Amino acid sequence: GSLLLAVHFYSLPRASPLIPSTALGVLLLILSSLLAYAGIRRSLRDASLFLSLCLTISVFWCGYGVVFILGGQGVLNDTGDFRNALVPGLVTFTLALLIIAVVGFLCREVILAMIASAVSLASAHEVATHYSTAFGSSAVACNYMIVCLVGGYFGLGRILYFLTKEKIALPGTDLATKRTHEPIQSTSGSVNHFAVTGLILNMLSASVFGCKLLGVTGKLFIGQVPWLWAAGIYQIGICILSYRAMDVLMATFFGFTSILKFAEGYCLLYLIWQPEEPSFPVPFLVVFSILFVVLALFLTLKSPVDGLYLLFYVAYCIALACRPKGFFEGGPQGMDVAIFVASALMTLIHLYNVKASAKIPTGRGAVKALLARSSVLKLREGADLHAPYLGYSKYADAEVLGYACSVLASFAITMTGNPQAPLATVVIPWVVVAGGILKLLGGSVAFARGKTLESSAFILYAVMWIIWGLARYGGLYGTTRSFHAAVGIIAFMLFNGFIVFCTLFLNIAWFFYSLTFLLIAISFLLDAIHALPAGYDIAATLIFGLVSFYCFLSALFNSVFEGSCLPMGRPIVQLSGVGGGMTKCLHLPARKASSVKRIADILKSGGTCGIPTDTVYVLVAACNRPDAVEKAHQSKRQAQDRPMSLWISSLKQLEPAKHLFSPVLWDFMEAAWPSPISLVVPRGEWVDFLGMKDSAKYVGTPQSVAIRIPDCSVTTHLIDLVGPIVVTSANPTGEADTTHHNQVYAKLGNKVVDAVLCDGPSPENIASTVVDCTKIDSGNIGFFRVGLIPKSQVKLILILFLLP
Repeated sequence: GSLLLAVHFYSLPRASPLIPSTALGVLLLILSSLLAYAGIRRSLRDASLFLSLCLTISVFWCGYGVVFILGGQGVLNDTGDFRNALVPGLVTFTLALLIIAVVGFLCREVILAMIASAVSLASAHEVATHYSTAFGSSAVACNYMIVCLVGGYFGLGRILYFLTKEKIALPGTDLATKRTHEPIQSTSGSVNHFAVTGLILNMLSASVFGCKLLGVTGKLFIGQVPWLWAAGIYQIGICILSYRAMDVLMATFFGFTSILKFAEGYCLLYLIWQPEEPSFPVPFLVVFSILFVVLALFLTLKSPVDGLYLLFYVAYCIALACRPKGFFEGGPQGMDVAIFVASALMTLIHLYNVKASAKIPTGRGAVKALLARSSVLKLREGADLHAPYLGYSKYADAEVLGYACSVLASFAITMTGNPQAPLATVVIPWVVVAGGILKLLGGSVAFARGKTLESSAFILYAVMWIIWGLARYGGLYGTTRSFHAAVGIIAFMLFNGFIVFCTLFLNIAWFFYSLTFLLIAISFLLDAIHALPAGYDIAATLIFGLVSFYCFLSALFNSVFEGSCLPMGRPIVQLSGVGGGMTKCLHLPARKASSVKRIADILKSGGTCGIPTDTVYVLVAACNRPDAVEKAHQSKRQAQDRPMSLWISSLKQLEPAKHLFSPVLWDFMEAAWPSPISLVVPRGEWVDFLGMKDSAKYVGTPQSVAIRIPDCSVTTHLIDLVGPIVVTSANPTGEADTTHHNQVYAKLGNKVVDAVLCDGPSPENIASTVVDCTKIDSGNIGFFRVGLIPKSQVKLILILFLLP
C-alpha cells in the first residue's frame, strides 16, 4: 500500500499520474480490508500496538481510497474540493499515528513505531502540500518509501524466522524474545484492546466538522462522507469486537457513536435531494443524551475517566437538540472540536496503559472501593461475569444495546415530518441504523449466547424498523397507500403475536416489550389504510419507548450489579419441569478445565449435574453421595426395568477388586472400553471397593450392575476428579434422549439439575449399547439395548480378543 502511494506522489507533478485515481482508490480499499484482517487476527505477542496500527491504517486507507474514487469519477470537480475532502482525515491520522508511534518508542516496539511515525509524517506533509506550494509531494513519497523499507525488513525477518525454524531472527523481528503474552480477552471485561481504534474513529468523525468550524476546510459536502461512513462501518466492527472482548459498556458506547457517524454522513448528502439543510428531531436527541448519561454513570464504575469522556457526547447531543440545523451549526461543531481533543487524550491513555508497566491514573477501582462498603449495591465480578445462561459464547450480552436501539427508534418516529418532503427531517439514520442495523447485531449476539426467543424478537423488529423507516421516511411510501403494505404489516403482526405468546413463559418485562411493539405495528397498519387516529402513533411510540427504557436500565443493572435491582419479572406462565427463563441453574462451558473442576466440586458436595458424553447428555451424581444418588433416582421416577448405571474413568479404579472378576470378563472390559458400550456384569463385593456405601441400592439391580468407561475426555477427566459416578439419562422416563445442553434443564428443571456442563450438540443422537455379560464365562452375551455400537461389532470384539 505504501509503495502504491509512493509511486502516486512521485508521479503527481506529471500531467497525468502514473496510477489513475480510481484504480488507486480500489487498490487501497482492497489493502485496507487485508490490513483489518491482519489486525483482528493479530499476533498474540504484539496484541495492542499491532492491532491498533493495523486497524488505524486500514480505516485511513478505506476513507482515503473512496475519496480517490470520487475524484477519479469527477464528483470532486470544484476548486478546493479534493483538499476539503482529504484534509479532515489526514489531520486525524497524523495525530492518531503519532500517538501510536510515541507509545511504540516508549515501549520499545521500534519497528511498529517507525511505521506509524512514517505514515504520520506522510499525512502531515500531504496536508502541507494542500495549503502551500512550497511543500512538494516528494516528501510524502519519501515517507511512504520509509514504510516500504521498514515493512520489507520486518517481513523478511519473519520469513527467515519461520523458514529456519526460529534459528535466524533479524533484530527487532523476533516477537518471542523477551515478550510476555498480553491477554486478548478478559473475563471481567477490564481489558479491551479494540477501544483504542474506537476512540480514533471518534477523532475522525469529529475532525470533519471541527475543521469546518476552525476554517481548515471551506465547506461540508459529499466529499467528506467517506470518512464519516468508513468510521461508522468500522465502529460497528469495533462494537462487535468489544463484545468479543467481554466489554459490554464500551461496546454499547461504540454502538451509540456509530449511529452518530452514519447520521453525520447522511446529512452531508442532503444536496442530492433538496437545496436546504435538513432539520433534526428534538425529542430523539434529548432521549439520546439521556442514554449517554446513564451509560456514563455505569461506565464511571469501571473507570471515572471513561465516564467523564462520555459526558462530551451528552453535551454534543444537547447541542444538536438546541440547534435546528444540527451538525451544520457552530454549537455542535464546537463540541466536535472538544470531542476530537478528548478522544486524542483518551487514545493516548488507553494505549499507554495497555502497553506500559507504569499506568496513567484513570481512577479505576476508586468507585469499586466505595461500593465495597455498600450493603445494597454489589458489583458483579469473577469468571462467570459474562457467562451465558445456556452454553458458552464468545460474546458478552448485547441486550443493553438492543433495548437502547428500541428506545432511539421509537422516539425518532415521534417526528412525523412532511409527507411532501420526507427527507427534510433527519429520521432515516436514527430508525434504520439504530432500530435496524444495530438491532440485528444485538439479535445475532443473543442467538450466539443461546437466547433463541430474544434473538428472534430483535431480528424481527430490526427488519420491521428498516422496512418501515425506508418506506415511510425515505420517500418510497409517498402520499399514496397500498393494500400490499397493509398485508406485509399484518404478516409482521402475526409473527409478533407468536413472540408475545412465547414471552409469557419468559418474564413480565419481555411480555410487555413485545406487546407494546404490537401497538407500534398497529399504528403502521392504520397509517397504511388511512385510518390512523390523531395522536395514536405518538402514544404508541412513547409507551414502547418507555418500556424499552426500563428494559435498558434493567439489563444494565443486571450486567453490572449482583441481585435484581430492576428485575425483569417472573414468567407469567410457569410450566412444570421448565425453567421458564426465571430460575437459573449454573451452565458452564465444557471447553474450560475450570468449568469441569466446578462441576466436580458440585458433585462432591452432593449435587446432580447434566454433562456431555460420547453419546448423549446424561444426569450424574457422585456414587459416594447417597443423598445425590437418591435425588437423581427419585426425581427421575425411574422405571424398574431401567436402573441407573455406574461409570468409571479407568480400569485402574477396579484394580483392587480385579480378583473378584472372571479373567474372561476382565479381558472383555479391557478390549471393549473406552467406548459407547455399557457392560452389565454380575453384582458382587467389587461394588464396595468403589465407596458406594448406601448409594449401591439405587444402582443396577440386586443381581447385576451396568458399568462403562466413556470415550469422552471431558467425562473421564470429571470422573478422575470426583471418583466413580452414577449415571442416568437426562430426560424424564419414556422421553427421547437429550442431545443438547439446552434441553437438560428444560426437561428436568431446577429441582433436579444443579448445574450443566455445556458442549453444544451431542456427537450422537442415540445412547450406548447395553451388553449382558452375566454369562460371558460360558461364551454367551446378550443385548438389553442396541445403541450406537451394533451387535456385530460387539460380537467381533468378543471373537477377536477373547475366543480366538
